[in-house]
Amino acid sequence: MILFKIRNCKKAILCLFMAIVVLLIAATNTAQAVQKKPADTVSTSDVQFTPIPTAADSLAAAKKQEKQIAKVGPEVEKPAVSAREMPKTLWQIFIEGLLGGFTALLLPCIYPLLPLTVSFFTKQGGTRSKAILQSLIYGISIIVIYVSLGLIITVFFGSDALNALSTNGFFNIFFFLLLVVFGISFLGAFEITLPSSLANKLDANSDKGGMAGIFFMAATLVVVSFSCTGPIIGTLLVEAASKGERLGPAVGMFGFSLALALPFTAFALFPSALKTLPKSGGWLNSVKVVLGFLELAFALKFLSNVDLAYHWNWFDREIFLSLWIALGFLLGLYLIGKIKFSHDSDVPYLSVPRLFISIVVFAFVIYMVPGLWGAPLKSISAFLPPPATQDFDLSRTPDGSGTTSSSVNQSSIKERKYAANYLRIKTRGLDAWYDYDQALQASKELHKPVIIDFTGFNCVNCRKMETNVWSDPGVFKHLRDDFILLQLVVDDKAELQPSEQFTSKYSGKKITNLGGKWSDFEASRFNANSQPLYVMLDSDGNLLKNQNGQEILPSPADYNIASYTKFLESGIEAYRNKR
Repeated sequence: MILFKIRNCKKAILCLFMAIVVLLIAATNTAQAVQKKPADTVSTSDVQFTPIPTAADSLAAAKKQEKQIAKVGPEVEKPAVSAREMPKTLWQIFIEGLLGGFTALLLPCIYPLLPLTVSFFTKQGGTRSKAILQSLIYGISIIVIYVSLGLIITVFFGSDALNALSTNGFFNIFFFLLLVVFGISFLGAFEITLPSSLANKLDANSDKGGMAGIFFMAATLVVVSFSCTGPIIGTLLVEAASKGERLGPAVGMFGFSLALALPFTAFALFPSALKTLPKSGGWLNSVKVVLGFLELAFALKFLSNVDLAYHWNWFDREIFLSLWIALGFLLGLYLIGKIKFSHDSDVPYLSVPRLFISIVVFAFVIYMVPGLWGAPLKSISAFLPPPATQDFDLSRTPDGSGTTSSSVNQSSIKERKYAANYLRIKTRGLDAWYDYDQALQASKELHKPVIIDFTGFNCVNCRKMETNVWSDPGVFKHLRDDFILLQLVVDDKAELQPSEQFTSKYSGKKITNLGGKWSDFEASRFNANSQPLYVMLDSDGNLLKNQNGQEILPSPADYNIASYTKFLESGIEAYRNKR
């Protein structure tokens, strides 16, 4: 009899996993159909938010171009394929979801339900094998519900639209406001809940028994705990969706739900382990408040993205740091009991865990303070606005000389095109160019190779490269003295003159802004759509070739200073040998 029930258990689990696989495949196919729809341009009276060509556009156009090449014949060359590095892999998104799920377990809406739910399965009439089967179905039902939510996001938006979210002004402002609301909710001002009628209907259906009843029990847990899980889910979906991975939201929700489902199943298998769990108490609410402070800090990044891309010049680096320092200081005071919210329990003494966490928080605050005067803060530089946005900076150039390249003065070009747009991302000590034709002209006059830095205002990896790699004295010297540095910002929303606007032959989209122009150039010329991307060219705009006659392929982000230096020196040597 027990063997029969175990076999039924395996069949039920297998069916549910097959359902997840089918949903993933269906969503992938649907997303492919949805992403072919062109994104619309949304505008206000004086600000226009225009999407730039995305990775999906590039891939679709590349396939179309390959078909045309096959028809025309071998004399037509395919575009060079460069190494690509996505900002985040599906594994990274999955791990973030997993951590988010384990964090959600420690919130007051879920943690107290853990022993209650496990006890329900273990004390219900029937054998232990039946209780194990029911708890497994319960856990897998939680996974199915959350993964379905992620798939819905993917199906409705598609990877095309999801990728565009990271640079779209309206969405970044929306995400900023959304995370602020989530943060305030976690601090206890109000609760974000779904309609009670929905929870009541699901709870009524859970009394039906069987697999359907257990599924509705899981759905009831999802709805009832939404006031705690909603902000975490929202943050995960925002983070996953803005990376442009087609299945990013679904994978993030899979990690989140897996972390939620595992404890319910594990404690049902070993109910005696429930005795080892800490008792519920005021510490659960403290976890919620800490997450509230983190949500508010995370929200500022989205506001900074919009400020940079649209040249509003409101949100400088020192303002960003000041807000993070203030939030960190208040969080530290809360942890040691100096600040108390209305729904908090009394803290009669400072526990050891709170002491150590508060030490870490205060140490982080102290670490950020020198950044107000220009300290690079390399460990968090990728999340901060560029150093050039800072008004008061005591730092010097990486080689200590404080001097910059004199290529502008030596060239016959007296005014660099578009330079005024990029004062806020300028690397101190480097005189970059921002127009392709001008850079080639300067290369011919000064006899230096061109290095293109495909970058972006909102590019986290770009800031990390500039702070952690370009700051190396050797790398800095090469960029300053041996190259014509051409920075092409692919998410610049500055409008092109009507005479400069065009319809891309690569993606078929009308290019109306400067960022779109350079994004289309990167995709059509180098078949890439990720940033940063570093490309070394000769004075005629051709890829440099090494001593074996092989083209030196573009390089994505490379945080190994020795490896990146070798890449630069190979270009310098190739250019000298060609001359």
